[in-house]
Amino acid sequence: MKALDPMVRAYTRTAPPPADEFGELADSAAAALGSEPGATRPVDSRGAPGGLVRLDPRLPTVIVPDLHARTGFMLSLLGSPLPEGGAVVDALASGRLQVLCLGDGFHAEARAVERWNAAYGEFRDGYRRHAAMDEEMTESMALMEMVMRAKLAFPGYFHFLKGNHENVLNEEGRGNHPFRKFALEGEMVLAWLRKFYGDELILRYAAFERSLPLFAVGGRFLASHAEPARPFSVAEIVDARELPEVGLGLTWTDNGAAEPDSVRTLLSRFLPDIGYPRYFTGHRTVPGLFRERSGGSHLQIHNPGRYVVAWAMPDRDVEPTLDIGEIRDIGRLIAGR
Repeated sequence: MKALDPMVRAYTRTAPPPADEFGELADSAAAALGSEPGATRPVDSRGAPGGLVRLDPRLPTVIVPDLHARTGFMLSLLGSPLPEGGAVVDALASGRLQVLCLGDGFHAEARAVERWNAAYGEFRDGYRRHAAMDEEMTESMALMEMVMRAKLAFPGYFHFLKGNHENVLNEEGRGNHPFRKFALEGEMVLAWLRKFYGDELILRYAAFERSLPLFAVGGRFLASHAEPARPFSVAEIVDARELPEVGLGLTWTDNGAAEPDSVRTLLSRFLPDIGYPRYFTGHRTVPGLFRERSGGSHLQIHNPGRYVVAWAMPDRDVEPTLDIGEIRDIGRLIAGR
């Protein structure tokens, strides 16, 4: 599968990528996002592709929750065999399916707690030593390299929504909050990039992040990184980059923090003719394959310890017990390691 060769190269990196290569990739991915047609990304008040992405309702969709530097998840997904033959990457290349990622590319989660602790010590010491943080950034940057290359290779069929971790500037404002969980991840990443890559690269990558959509409309489902804080209007979602409340409300909402019936109101607004539409999110973790909220209308699918994906078929409603499952970890097999 030659289409996987660039992904394998990213997966097998043992050091962070060259600055010029990563910067050029970010520029190209931002340009691709900035040139998406209005039928797919309705334009915002600045005339740029807005915060809403309309998926092809005729195609099956694979919905992928938070990736968090899991390069093995991304490679396993693209290389996963399909019942009709070929792999996911082949179906993307031929336009037979589409992939929707729910955001959060940077920052390994609980699997890397010890590494974050070690990296925090390196950060406190000004990164005079930086082996632990180099390892984290090798994985995080490789994952986003794979995402950006997939967007360039399959621009109409591969989509990645902005999550709350798509904030390389670690800024407060413009729909973002600074991030910390196991350490000072947001501040640590920014300081490492500034020391070893420089501000120009950071700004180029931040421009890519700002170009991402925040909300997806499928044939029988809606999706965003987090539960919608309230039932935003179509105009608000399209203009989300100019409306910080909307960006925050689609990427940071905690369980139980949304206005009542936000999910069901949005489903009835966007998909009034579908019998049982669903709203998919990641953001908050689940112990198994999925968690049903809002009376079953809202499906959370982010399990950081498993490669969980959801399938949404064009000709029938989503059945969670049938359509949400775990893919095999075949990254090392694909890479020949």
